[in-house]
Amino acid sequence: MKLLHVQSQELLNCMCKEVSSLNDGQMMKAQVRLAIFRSIEEGNFDFIFGMVKAKPILKWSRGVDETSIFSFAVLHRQPKIFSLIYGLPIKKSMTTWVDNKGNTMLHMAGMTGASIQINQIPGAALQMQRELQWFKEVESISVPRCKEYSNTDGLTPRELFTKNHIDLKKEGEKWMKGTASSCTVVGALIITIMFAAAFTVPGGNKQDTGFPIFLDERLFMLFIISDALSLFSSTTSVMMFLGILTSRYAEDDFLESLPRKMIIGLSTLFFSIAAMMIAFSTALFIMLQEQYSWIIIPVICLAIVPVTLFVLMQFPLLVDMFMSTYGPGIFDKKMKRWV
Repeated sequence: MKLLHVQSQELLNCMCKEVSSLNDGQMMKAQVRLAIFRSIEEGNFDFIFGMVKAKPILKWSRGVDETSIFSFAVLHRQPKIFSLIYGLPIKKSMTTWVDNKGNTMLHMAGMTGASIQINQIPGAALQMQRELQWFKEVESISVPRCKEYSNTDGLTPRELFTKNHIDLKKEGEKWMKGTASSCTVVGALIITIMFAAAFTVPGGNKQDTGFPIFLDERLFMLFIISDALSLFSSTTSVMMFLGILTSRYAEDDFLESLPRKMIIGLSTLFFSIAAMMIAFSTALFIMLQEQYSWIIIPVICLAIVPVTLFVLMQFPLLVDMFMSTYGPGIFDKKMKRWV
């Protein structure tokens, strides 16, 4: 694969050298134009970067529908290729280009093109979030009149986005509610268990004072603290999931509001399960430490199992959602001027 990459780079260098020697008329021939747009569709960043750098006029290339290369990159959701626009001093003027159907670059962000990258995102809610991120990013560099510009169908970019994302929005709402409902049941069970455990402490209470028998034990304080942390974190988790279930599910809610609630809910639920296992293991150790101390290590090992299972099932989703919401983003806004 390394040899193949080196050979491909050498071939690309030869092509760029040949292209740089052509005049502008030869440059805009169909073969070169089709190669440019096919590379955008496939996400071939190196080819686009090399070609346009060798012959800057190629950045004005038009597709069969009079689509610009950056509008085409938006349509096919190619963030790395689209990021090249940040290195152009005329990036705002390029957002005003329209195709033969009156669609601007912002209209392209409102369409649902067949994109492999979007389909690789887990969950309809995160896919809806990614679509909104694309729309908001293109909107941020567009001139104000593009936001209200109507295409030949009489639709503004926002109206086109709403029309094309109705099904994805419904699927995202269904996915969010399903996940929140399942996690709410788990959180409610933990609240019930931890609340009861706080008043039925291991060893019982003294008859004369009512204080716990093992109150002076250090491990007993660990039991109380872990029990309280589990109760408070699971309550927070349930409140976050209830906030998801009662949300109005507007389009912009998928951008940050709903993912933030899901991140907090899953994080606190994970913490509450871990604290519950600590409280359970501590209670057993307090009661059995004198005569059955050998059973402590197997119990602790078994207590790790549900925590590990939850991490394996939900932690990748939590990481994906956190990176998608608060990560560095998919666009390279620090792209330097390259042509």
